[in-house]
Amino acid sequence: MEVGFAEGRMWRKVAFMKGMKGMKGEVFLKMRGIEKSFGAQQVLRGVDLDVYRGETLVLLGGSGGGKSVLMKHMVGLLQPDEGMVTLEGKVISELSERELTWARRKISMMFQNGALFDSLTVGGNIGFALVEAGVRDEEEIRRRVEEALRIVKLPGQEEKMPSDLSGGMRKRVALARAVVEKPCCVLYDEPHAGLDPVTGDSIDHLIRDLAKDHGITNVVITHEIRSVFRIADRVVFMKEGLIYWVGTPEELRESDDPVLRNFIEGRSEDSGL
Repeated sequence: MEVGFAEGRMWRKVAFMKGMKGMKGEVFLKMRGIEKSFGAQQVLRGVDLDVYRGETLVLLGGSGGGKSVLMKHMVGLLQPDEGMVTLEGKVISELSERELTWARRKISMMFQNGALFDSLTVGGNIGFALVEAGVRDEEEIRRRVEEALRIVKLPGQEEKMPSDLSGGMRKRVALARAVVEKPCCVLYDEPHAGLDPVTGDSIDHLIRDLAKDHGITNVVITHEIRSVFRIADRVVFMKEGLIYWVGTPEELRESDDPVLRNFIEGRSEDSGL
């Protein structure tokens, strides 16, 4: 379905106002009017979104809805064609790669496949982030790697190679690398992909622990509906490059919106069920 300009503007306004209702706390990251195209394909059509410090925000929506593209704007991996991204009140959507170093120390990203270096040990993979950040003291690197592994419940695994790890352990190592620089926020692109339900549940517990015990803000893209209800403080549903709906997990569970119900229950729109 092609979204017209007037309809898209209505979606954006209604979803944004609903998302603000009842929200309290400090705005950590703010996005206004974000548009992004790749060639003739417009992926983001004017997205407004606030991320609050300390919350766990889940991005939902069908494939091609713009979730990953929007997330990459949060940390400056992509720059918008139109619109503005501010982090702690500072505009980051116009910064150079060098200037973005400040933002990337505050926001870390855990990629879908973990993106581990097969030639490095677990400790080497995690410590690499510190070396890239300019840390040269080997004892400090060792100590911070050890601390990061404790946080993700993998103590003492520094000398293992990625090939020795299960899928769940690789995800945990990737998360340890994301938190080793002590960021304010972690972005997760499909952290449950390829995991069995039990291992996926353990990742959910880690995400919640990071928020509760370390005050970390989490933004999570997932298609795992069970996880949405376990970890989310707020849910954003994207459709065709716009924010279609914003609310709490409880509001999502109780919604009778046909688009949301079909997604939650895994029904195609033409299934007739």
